[in-house]
Amino acid sequence: MARIPYIDPLSVEGPLGARLRERPPLNIFRVLPHSPHTATGFLALGQAVLRESSLPPRLRELVILRVGALGGAHYEVHQHRKLARSVGVPDGVIDAALALPGGPAAWRAAGLADAECAALAFTDETVRGVKASDAAYAALAAHFGPAQQIEIIVAIGFYMLVSRLLENLEVDLEAVEVEKLELRHG
Repeated sequence: MARIPYIDPLSVEGPLGARLRERPPLNIFRVLPHSPHTATGFLALGQAVLRESSLPPRLRELVILRVGALGGAHYEVHQHRKLARSVGVPDGVIDAALALPGGPAAWRAAGLADAECAALAFTDETVRGVKASDAAYAALAAHFGPAQQIEIIVAIGFYMLVSRLLENLEVDLEAVEVEKLELRHG
């Protein structure tokens, strides 16, 4: 159970309520209205990362999954595993991106391209140590121009924030998701 109560998006007035109602009925969107100004900025940055960046969706989802795995963010991994599948990422590639410790050899064996391996190695170093090594940055820069380098760094940082928000507030999987999991494992 979440540490703070959920708010029904239908009860949120104004532009924030309208933005929340445009989104899927996820519990993360039911905790954000407790802080309306923060929620507004959070939603705008999330929109930029998910819908307005120039990153290929497959790469974006692999980076997000890696951040979630490194941070132990179960809700985040669950939701983005589904998103990764929806953009055509095979389960074996998803599993490789989630594997800890992972690494370029395992990622290549699972079918990740060199650019994807560079982005995931950069993600590992950024999540674990804030600033990636010169070698990891050079490998990233060999595959991505300045705009995409920034977009990767912002995606990493945003999903570190999302993971910490979800885990610290103990946001639950949606009831429908829990029922599906119980049916699969019950």
